[in-house]
Amino acid sequence: MKMTDYDLVIIGAGIHGAAIARAASYDGYKVCIIEQYHQAGLATSSRSSKLIHGGLRYLESYQFRLVKECLHERAILLRTAPSLVKLVPFYIPVYKFNKRPAWLISTGLFIYRLLGGGRFRKVPESEWSTLDSLDNKQLKAVFEYHDAITDDKKLTQHVLNDAINQGAEFKADCEFISATLSSDKIQISLKNHENIKARLLINASGPWVNEVLQKITPQQNALPIDLVQGTHIVIPRTIDKGIYYVEATDQRVIFAIPWQQHCLIGTTETPFRDKPENTQPLPEEIEYLLSTWNQYFNDKLTADDIINSFSGLRVLPGSDSSAFNRSRDTLLHTDNADKPKVISIYGGKLTAHRATAESVMHLIHQQLPGHIKTDTSKLNL
Repeated sequence: MKMTDYDLVIIGAGIHGAAIARAASYDGYKVCIIEQYHQAGLATSSRSSKLIHGGLRYLESYQFRLVKECLHERAILLRTAPSLVKLVPFYIPVYKFNKRPAWLISTGLFIYRLLGGGRFRKVPESEWSTLDSLDNKQLKAVFEYHDAITDDKKLTQHVLNDAINQGAEFKADCEFISATLSSDKIQISLKNHENIKARLLINASGPWVNEVLQKITPQQNALPIDLVQGTHIVIPRTIDKGIYYVEATDQRVIFAIPWQQHCLIGTTETPFRDKPENTQPLPEEIEYLLSTWNQYFNDKLTADDIINSFSGLRVLPGSDSSAFNRSRDTLLHTDNADKPKVISIYGGKLTAHRATAESVMHLIHQQLPGHIKTDTSKLNL
Protein backbone atom coordinates (compact mmCIF):
# COMPACT_ATOMS: atom_id res chain seq x y z
CA MET A 1 0.00 0.00 0.00
CA LYS A 2 1.31 3.44 -0.94
CA MET A 3 1.90 5.69 2.07
CA THR A 4 1.00 9.40 2.07
CA ASP A 5 4.11 11.58 2.22
CA TYR A 6 4.37 14.73 4.34
CA ASP A 7 7.12 17.22 4.98
CA LEU A 8 6.24 17.25 8.68
CA VAL A 9 4.28 14.97 10.94
CA ILE A 10 3.50 16.53 14.32
CA ILE A 11 2.57 14.31 17.26
CA GLY A 12 0.22 16.12 19.62
CA ALA A 13 -2.41 18.80 18.96
CA GLY A 14 -1.88 20.76 22.13
CA ILE A 15 -1.01 24.44 21.87
CA HIS A 16 2.58 23.83 20.74
CA GLY A 17 1.75 21.20 18.14
CA ALA A 18 -1.04 23.42 16.81
CA ALA A 19 1.24 26.48 16.68
CA ILE A 20 3.95 24.58 14.79
CA ALA A 21 1.37 23.21 12.35
CA ARG A 22 0.08 26.73 11.79
CA ALA A 23 3.50 28.26 11.19
CA ALA A 24 4.63 25.40 8.92
CA SER A 25 1.42 25.51 6.88
CA TYR A 26 1.77 29.24 6.28
CA ASP A 27 5.33 28.57 5.13
CA GLY A 28 4.06 26.10 2.53
CA TYR A 29 5.06 22.79 4.10
CA LYS A 30 2.85 19.72 3.76
CA VAL A 31 1.82 19.06 7.36
CA CYS A 32 -0.02 16.33 9.19
CA ILE A 33 -0.81 16.67 12.89
CA ILE A 34 -1.96 13.62 14.82
CA GLU A 35 -3.84 13.64 18.12
CA GLN A 36 -4.73 10.73 20.39
CA TYR A 37 -7.96 12.37 21.59
CA HIS A 38 -11.02 13.33 19.53
CA GLN A 39 -10.26 17.07 19.68
CA ALA A 40 -7.26 19.36 19.96
CA GLY A 41 -6.28 20.75 23.34
CA LEU A 42 -8.02 18.22 25.59
CA ALA A 43 -4.99 17.37 27.75
CA THR A 44 -2.44 19.85 29.17
CA SER A 45 -3.55 22.72 26.94
CA SER A 46 -7.03 22.84 28.48
CA ARG A 47 -5.89 22.36 32.09
CA SER A 48 -3.85 25.48 32.69
CA SER A 49 -4.60 28.55 34.79
CA LYS A 50 -5.92 30.23 31.61
CA LEU A 51 -3.37 33.05 31.90
CA ILE A 52 -1.48 34.84 29.15
CA HIS A 53 1.19 36.50 31.25
CA GLY A 54 4.85 37.20 31.71
CA GLY A 55 5.10 35.23 34.91
CA LEU A 56 5.71 37.79 37.64
CA ARG A 57 6.86 35.11 40.08
CA TYR A 58 9.61 33.93 37.69
CA LEU A 59 11.50 37.10 38.60
CA GLU A 60 12.23 35.48 41.97
CA SER A 61 14.29 32.79 40.24
CA TYR A 62 15.93 35.37 37.92
CA GLN A 63 14.26 34.11 34.74
CA PHE A 64 14.30 37.59 33.22
CA ARG A 65 14.68 36.42 29.61
CA LEU A 66 11.63 34.16 29.93
CA VAL A 67 9.53 36.93 31.50
CA LYS A 68 10.50 39.40 28.78
CA GLU A 69 9.74 36.88 26.03
CA CYS A 70 6.35 36.04 27.51
CA LEU A 71 5.42 39.70 27.90
CA HIS A 72 6.40 40.27 24.27
CA GLU A 73 4.19 37.33 23.24
CA ARG A 74 1.36 38.62 25.44
CA ALA A 75 1.45 41.91 23.52
CA ILE A 76 1.30 40.04 20.20
CA LEU A 77 -1.70 37.97 21.31
CA LEU A 78 -3.56 41.01 22.63
CA ARG A 79 -3.11 42.56 19.18
CA THR A 80 -3.71 39.52 16.97
CA ALA A 81 -6.33 37.61 19.01
CA PRO A 82 -8.42 40.28 20.76
CA SER A 83 -11.51 38.04 20.88
CA LEU A 84 -9.54 35.31 22.68
CA VAL A 85 -7.08 37.19 24.91
CA LYS A 86 -8.19 39.97 27.28
CA LEU A 87 -6.21 42.24 29.61
CA VAL A 88 -7.62 42.18 33.15
CA PRO A 89 -6.66 43.61 36.56
CA PHE A 90 -4.63 41.48 38.96
CA TYR A 91 -4.60 42.21 42.70
CA ILE A 92 -1.80 41.22 45.07
CA PRO A 93 -2.81 41.64 48.73
CA VAL A 94 0.03 41.81 51.26
CA TYR A 95 -0.72 40.75 54.85
CA LYS A 96 1.27 40.88 58.07
CA PHE A 97 1.72 37.10 57.92
CA ASN A 98 3.06 37.01 54.32
CA LYS A 99 6.75 36.27 53.75
CA ARG A 100 7.00 38.69 50.81
CA PRO A 101 6.88 42.27 52.15
CA ALA A 102 5.21 45.11 50.28
CA TRP A 103 8.54 46.65 49.21
CA LEU A 104 9.55 43.38 47.53
CA ILE A 105 6.25 43.15 45.64
CA SER A 106 6.62 46.77 44.56
CA THR A 107 10.18 46.15 43.35
CA GLY A 108 9.08 43.07 41.42
CA LEU A 109 6.26 44.99 39.75
CA PHE A 110 8.68 47.78 38.83
CA ILE A 111 11.01 45.29 37.13
CA TYR A 112 7.99 43.65 35.48
CA ARG A 113 7.02 47.05 34.09
CA LEU A 114 10.53 47.61 32.72
CA LEU A 115 10.33 44.25 30.95
CA GLY A 116 7.04 45.20 29.29
CA GLY A 117 4.44 44.40 31.92
CA GLY A 118 2.82 47.84 32.05
CA ARG A 119 1.92 50.16 34.88
CA PHE A 120 0.97 49.17 38.40
CA ARG A 121 -0.37 51.02 41.41
CA LYS A 122 -0.76 50.68 45.14
CA VAL A 123 -4.48 50.48 45.82
CA PRO A 124 -5.56 53.06 48.42
CA GLU A 125 -7.08 51.72 51.64
CA SER A 126 -10.37 53.44 50.80
CA GLU A 127 -10.84 50.91 47.95
CA TRP A 128 -10.07 47.74 49.89
CA SER A 129 -13.71 47.14 50.80
CA THR A 130 -14.58 46.92 47.09
CA LEU A 131 -12.25 43.96 46.48
CA ASP A 132 -14.89 41.23 46.46
CA SER A 133 -14.81 39.27 49.75
CA LEU A 134 -11.10 39.84 50.44
CA ASP A 135 -10.41 39.79 54.18
CA ASN A 136 -9.13 43.18 55.36
CA LYS A 137 -7.86 41.97 58.73
CA GLN A 138 -4.05 42.20 58.94
CA LEU A 139 -4.01 43.61 55.41
CA LYS A 140 -1.06 45.98 54.95
CA ALA A 141 -1.13 46.82 51.22
CA VAL A 142 -2.73 45.86 47.91
CA PHE A 143 -1.10 46.22 44.50
CA GLU A 144 -2.87 46.28 41.15
CA TYR A 145 -1.33 45.51 37.77
CA HIS A 146 -2.59 43.97 34.52
CA ASP A 147 -2.04 40.68 32.74
CA ALA A 148 -4.24 38.68 30.36
CA ILE A 149 -6.59 35.71 30.42
CA THR A 150 -7.83 33.33 27.73
CA ASP A 151 -9.83 30.17 27.18
CA ASP A 152 -6.86 27.85 26.68
CA LYS A 153 -8.81 25.11 24.91
CA LYS A 154 -10.51 27.57 22.58
CA LEU A 155 -7.20 29.31 21.82
CA THR A 156 -5.59 25.96 20.94
CA GLN A 157 -8.45 25.03 18.64
CA HIS A 158 -8.40 28.42 16.90
CA VAL A 159 -4.66 28.04 16.24
CA LEU A 160 -5.20 24.54 14.85
CA ASN A 161 -8.16 25.60 12.71
CA ASP A 162 -6.00 28.31 11.17
CA ALA A 163 -3.42 25.64 10.32
CA ILE A 164 -6.12 23.44 8.76
CA ASN A 165 -7.39 26.39 6.72
CA GLN A 166 -3.84 26.75 5.36
CA GLY A 167 -3.78 23.12 4.28
CA ALA A 168 -2.62 21.13 7.31
CA GLU A 169 -4.23 17.73 7.74
CA PHE A 170 -5.55 16.83 11.18
CA LYS A 171 -6.02 13.22 12.30
CA ALA A 172 -8.02 12.93 15.54
CA ASP A 173 -8.45 9.72 17.56
CA CYS A 174 -5.08 8.78 16.12
CA GLU A 175 -2.60 6.93 18.29
CA PHE A 176 1.09 6.99 17.40
CA ILE A 177 2.41 3.41 17.39
CA SER A 178 6.00 3.67 16.12
CA ALA A 179 8.38 5.38 13.73
CA THR A 180 11.41 4.10 11.85
CA LEU A 181 14.08 6.51 10.66
CA SER A 182 15.90 5.92 7.39
CA SER A 183 18.28 8.04 5.33
CA ASP A 184 15.56 9.90 3.46
CA LYS A 185 12.19 9.22 5.11
CA ILE A 186 10.49 8.42 8.40
CA GLN A 187 7.92 5.64 8.29
CA ILE A 188 5.20 6.20 10.87
CA SER A 189 2.70 3.60 12.08
CA LEU A 190 -0.66 4.75 13.42
CA LYS A 191 -3.49 2.90 15.14
CA ASN A 192 -6.77 2.83 13.18
CA HIS A 193 -5.25 4.99 10.42
CA GLU A 194 -3.13 4.28 7.36
CA ASN A 195 0.62 4.48 7.88
CA ILE A 196 2.34 7.63 6.65
CA LYS A 197 5.77 8.99 5.79
CA ALA A 198 7.50 12.24 6.73
CA ARG A 199 10.75 14.04 6.20
CA LEU A 200 10.71 15.40 9.77
CA LEU A 201 8.91 14.23 12.91
CA ILE A 202 7.93 16.82 15.53
CA ASN A 203 7.31 15.38 18.98
CA ALA A 204 4.94 17.86 20.63
CA SER A 205 3.28 15.31 22.88
CA GLY A 206 3.74 17.20 26.17
CA PRO A 207 3.98 14.85 29.16
CA TRP A 208 4.16 11.87 26.76
CA VAL A 209 7.35 13.26 25.15
CA ASN A 210 9.67 10.51 26.37
CA GLU A 211 7.11 7.77 25.76
CA VAL A 212 7.00 8.82 22.10
CA LEU A 213 10.80 8.75 21.85
CA GLN A 214 10.82 5.17 23.16
CA LYS A 215 8.72 4.12 20.15
CA ILE A 216 11.23 5.38 17.56
CA THR A 217 13.84 3.23 15.82
CA PRO A 218 16.80 3.60 16.05
CA GLN A 219 16.68 4.17 19.81
CA GLN A 220 16.46 7.83 20.80
CA ASN A 221 18.18 9.65 23.62
CA ALA A 222 15.71 11.36 25.95
CA LEU A 223 16.20 14.19 28.41
CA PRO A 224 15.61 13.49 32.11
CA ILE A 225 12.34 15.08 33.19
CA ASP A 226 10.00 15.32 36.13
CA LEU A 227 6.25 15.51 35.69
CA VAL A 228 4.54 17.90 38.08
CA GLN A 229 0.79 17.88 38.57
CA GLY A 230 -1.12 21.14 38.79
CA THR A 231 -4.67 20.96 40.14
CA HIS A 232 -7.44 23.56 39.98
CA ILE A 233 -10.85 23.68 41.60
CA VAL A 234 -13.96 25.55 40.43
CA ILE A 235 -16.32 27.06 43.01
CA PRO A 236 -19.73 28.72 42.59
CA ARG A 237 -18.54 32.17 43.57
CA THR A 238 -18.22 35.31 41.47
CA ILE A 239 -15.31 37.71 41.78
CA ASP A 240 -15.93 40.89 39.86
CA LYS A 241 -12.87 43.07 40.28
CA GLY A 242 -10.29 40.84 38.60
CA ILE A 243 -7.81 38.10 39.42
CA TYR A 244 -6.30 37.67 42.88
CA TYR A 245 -2.68 36.61 43.30
CA VAL A 246 -2.00 35.35 46.82
CA GLU A 247 0.80 33.67 48.75
CA ALA A 248 0.04 30.19 50.11
CA THR A 249 1.47 28.92 53.39
CA ASP A 250 4.37 27.27 51.51
CA GLN A 251 5.08 30.63 49.77
CA ARG A 252 3.85 29.38 46.40
CA VAL A 253 1.55 31.59 44.36
CA ILE A 254 -2.16 30.77 44.05
CA PHE A 255 -4.60 32.51 41.70
CA ALA A 256 -8.32 33.09 42.17
CA ILE A 257 -9.71 33.72 38.68
CA PRO A 258 -13.18 34.66 37.36
CA TRP A 259 -14.09 31.78 35.06
CA GLN A 260 -17.39 31.09 33.26
CA GLN A 261 -19.57 32.77 35.91
CA HIS A 262 -17.66 30.93 38.66
CA CYS A 263 -14.22 31.14 40.29
CA LEU A 264 -11.19 29.04 39.35
CA ILE A 265 -8.58 28.49 42.08
CA GLY A 266 -5.12 27.05 41.39
CA THR A 267 -2.62 25.70 41.04
CA THR A 268 -0.66 23.06 42.93
CA GLU A 269 2.76 21.53 42.23
CA THR A 270 2.72 17.84 43.12
CA PRO A 271 5.31 15.31 41.88
CA PHE A 272 3.65 12.86 39.49
CA ARG A 273 4.97 9.38 38.68
CA ASP A 274 2.04 7.63 37.00
CA LYS A 275 1.04 7.52 33.33
CA PRO A 276 0.10 11.03 32.08
CA GLU A 277 -3.44 9.96 31.19
CA ASN A 278 -4.04 9.07 34.86
CA THR A 279 -3.61 12.55 36.27
CA GLN A 280 -6.41 13.56 38.63
CA PRO A 281 -6.86 15.95 41.57
CA LEU A 282 -5.72 14.59 44.92
CA PRO A 283 -7.60 15.19 48.20
CA GLU A 284 -4.58 16.94 49.72
CA GLU A 285 -4.36 19.29 46.72
CA ILE A 286 -8.01 20.21 47.04
CA GLU A 287 -7.60 20.86 50.76
CA TYR A 288 -4.53 23.02 50.04
CA LEU A 289 -6.47 25.19 47.58
CA LEU A 290 -9.50 25.47 49.86
CA SER A 291 -7.39 26.48 52.86
CA THR A 292 -5.58 29.10 50.78
CA TRP A 293 -8.88 30.65 49.70
CA ASN A 294 -10.19 30.58 53.26
CA GLN A 295 -7.07 32.32 54.53
CA TYR A 296 -7.68 35.33 52.28
CA PHE A 297 -11.43 35.59 51.68
CA ASN A 298 -14.36 36.08 54.06
CA ASP A 299 -16.60 33.85 51.96
CA LYS A 300 -15.42 30.53 53.42
CA LEU A 301 -15.46 27.28 51.47
CA THR A 302 -15.69 23.56 52.14
CA ALA A 303 -15.19 20.60 49.82
CA ASP A 304 -18.97 20.49 49.32
CA ASP A 305 -18.78 23.84 47.52
CA ILE A 306 -16.58 22.51 44.70
CA ILE A 307 -18.47 22.06 41.43
CA ASN A 308 -15.50 20.90 39.33
CA SER A 309 -11.82 20.12 39.56
CA PHE A 310 -9.14 19.15 37.06
CA SER A 311 -5.41 18.58 36.87
CA GLY A 312 -2.74 18.84 34.20
CA LEU A 313 0.95 18.08 34.00
CA ARG A 314 4.01 20.28 33.60
CA VAL A 315 7.18 18.89 32.07
CA LEU A 316 10.18 20.18 34.05
CA PRO A 317 13.91 19.39 33.76
CA GLY A 318 14.87 16.52 36.06
CA SER A 319 16.28 17.90 39.31
CA ASP A 320 16.28 17.48 43.08
CA SER A 321 15.29 21.13 43.59
CA SER A 322 11.72 22.24 44.23
CA ALA A 323 9.44 22.58 41.21
CA PHE A 324 8.70 26.18 42.20
CA ASN A 325 12.31 27.28 41.55
CA ARG A 326 13.04 25.29 38.40
CA SER A 327 13.45 26.80 34.95
CA ARG A 328 10.30 27.12 32.85
CA ASP A 329 12.28 27.52 29.61
CA THR A 330 11.19 25.43 26.64
CA LEU A 331 13.85 22.94 25.51
CA LEU A 332 14.16 21.70 21.93
CA HIS A 333 15.87 18.33 21.69
CA THR A 334 16.95 16.68 18.42
CA ASP A 335 18.13 13.21 17.47
CA ASN A 336 21.07 14.64 15.51
CA ALA A 337 22.74 18.01 15.98
CA ASP A 338 23.69 18.32 12.30
CA LYS A 339 20.77 16.75 10.43
CA PRO A 340 17.90 16.12 12.81
CA LYS A 341 14.91 14.06 11.77
CA VAL A 342 13.16 14.20 15.15
CA ILE A 343 12.57 17.42 17.08
CA SER A 344 11.12 17.03 20.58
CA ILE A 345 9.63 19.86 22.64
CA TYR A 346 10.14 19.72 26.40
CA GLY A 347 8.04 22.01 28.56
CA GLY A 348 6.73 25.27 27.21
CA LYS A 349 4.40 28.07 28.20
CA LEU A 350 0.90 28.65 26.86
CA THR A 351 1.78 32.33 26.50
CA ALA A 352 4.91 31.66 24.43
CA HIS A 353 3.48 29.06 22.05
CA ARG A 354 4.07 31.23 18.98
CA ALA A 355 7.69 31.91 19.96
CA THR A 356 8.27 28.19 20.54
CA ALA A 357 6.85 27.42 17.10
CA GLU A 358 9.14 30.06 15.62
CA SER A 359 12.19 28.37 17.20
CA VAL A 360 11.10 25.00 15.82
CA MET A 361 10.53 26.55 12.38
CA HIS A 362 14.13 27.80 12.40
CA LEU A 363 15.30 24.18 12.65
CA ILE A 364 12.79 23.05 10.03
CA HIS A 365 13.93 25.68 7.53
CA GLN A 366 17.52 24.54 8.01
CA GLN A 367 16.58 20.94 7.25
CA LEU A 368 13.96 21.56 4.58
CA PRO A 369 15.02 24.78 2.83
CA GLY A 370 13.33 26.50 -0.07
CA HIS A 371 10.25 27.83 1.71
CA ILE A 372 9.49 31.47 2.46
CA LYS A 373 9.25 32.21 6.18
CA THR A 374 6.03 33.83 7.36
CA ASP A 375 6.04 36.33 10.23
CA THR A 376 3.34 34.77 12.43
CA SER A 377 3.42 37.77 14.78
CA LYS A 378 1.40 39.62 12.12
CA LEU A 379 -1.25 36.93 11.58
CA ASN A 380 -4.62 37.44 13.24
CA LEU A 381 -6.58 34.65 14.91
